[in-house]
Amino acid sequence: MIVKEEFLSRLKLYFSLNLYEVKIWTALLSRGVSTAGELSDIANVPRSRSYDVLESLEKKGFVVMKFGKPIKYMAVPPEEVVERVKKNMRIDAETKVKRLEELKKTEVLGELKTLFTQGVELVEPSDLSGSLRGRHNLYNHIDFTLKSAEDTITIVTTSAGLVRKVESLKGTLEKAKKRGVKIRIAAPITKECKGAVDDLKGIAEIKNVDKLNARFVVVDGKELIFMVLDDKDVHPTYDVGIWVNTPLFASALEQLFELAWKDMKPALKVIKE
Repeated sequence: MIVKEEFLSRLKLYFSLNLYEVKIWTALLSRGVSTAGELSDIANVPRSRSYDVLESLEKKGFVVMKFGKPIKYMAVPPEEVVERVKKNMRIDAETKVKRLEELKKTEVLGELKTLFTQGVELVEPSDLSGSLRGRHNLYNHIDFTLKSAEDTITIVTTSAGLVRKVESLKGTLEKAKKRGVKIRIAAPITKECKGAVDDLKGIAEIKNVDKLNARFVVVDGKELIFMVLDDKDVHPTYDVGIWVNTPLFASALEQLFELAWKDMKPALKVIKE
């Protein structure tokens, strides 16, 4: 049996299986019913491992063991396997979430907080920085940083970036607004982001900027996250950002923003024009 490596890799990803498991499984699918020895030969998997692999696949719901001598294994229809895997993943995820919720009620979390708060005092300011790769990681860290905002949130972004921030950060921005945080956003206002402007009405003050091609977030004049690439030219997977806890630079950047902010037109006015 010849199965492309690319196909096997996709199966590993989709079904969370290891290489031996996908080889044995696809071999069994091609046969319908077979013995461990036959599958070992077809899949080119060591015979000593085939029994363990089949036992694992049986527990996961991919195969059914038939009684008799020799013992044979029967493949479960792929569409049924998909449903079983979905169910198992859902149960596993719910179990893990429940375990983490229970963690909040234990002394473990308190010890972790103590370790962090006491340990952070020993960290050099230059160490409170890092690079963030991938837009998903970037937005996770931006969201984390915004949750700690107490006074101000300043965001400069692109038109497409404004739409993304509504999709990913609206809930966090709403909560910050309720805490009394002043939120200002500057972005090129286009027809594409009109809906985003409407969604943030009452949450953030938004103005049009057409001469500044930049992407950054400043929180409380202390923390800064800036993206180093143009989002028009980079795939989300390869987007890169820098996070720095630097009151000196962050406050200076916010002061420069303040000067430019005065001359920017409100977003709603630009849309009406």
